[in-house]
Amino acid sequence: MNAIIKLTLLLAAVLLLSCGEKKEKHKIQIFQKPKVEKKVAAPVSNEVPASKRITLDNKGVGKVKNLKLEPTIDNKMATRGAEIFKTNCTACHKTNKRFIGPNPTGILKRRSPEWVMNMILDPKLMTEEDQCAKDLLVEFNGAAMANQNLTEEQARDILEYFRTLK
Repeated sequence: MNAIIKLTLLLAAVLLLSCGEKKEKHKIQIFQKPKVEKKVAAPVSNEVPASKRITLDNKGVGKVKNLKLEPTIDNKMATRGAEIFKTNCTACHKTNKRFIGPNPTGILKRRSPEWVMNMILDPKLMTEEDQCAKDLLVEFNGAAMANQNLTEEQARDILEYFRTLK
């Protein structure tokens, strides 16, 4: 009789363990998120990467329509811009070096001041509606620029800082 009780208890334990294991696997399958791949369209031109392409006639899409730069750099603005850039932008942008985002050195030799301002102020709109910004998104592996919610004055200070980068 003792052997029958032990055998029954052993059988019950095996059944409980096997049932619990199946339920656990079932739970994992129910709560497992499907993997979604982010697809980014191919660039318009394969000849010159977007980061090196010159599009000075393109003003981009956004609030800034016309911006005239003074011949000389405003050092106070550039100093403020450098500080804002250091605080808000260096996680993704490095000067004189490719990183998560494009290198801003010499940007005004490739892009108009309006384009740069519009990209700083509303990167989402730019990557949705401006072809050059779309191509940059592709070139930098879909790493979209974060909107830092900067004012026009702060963006203008950053632009002035960019003028100092040679």
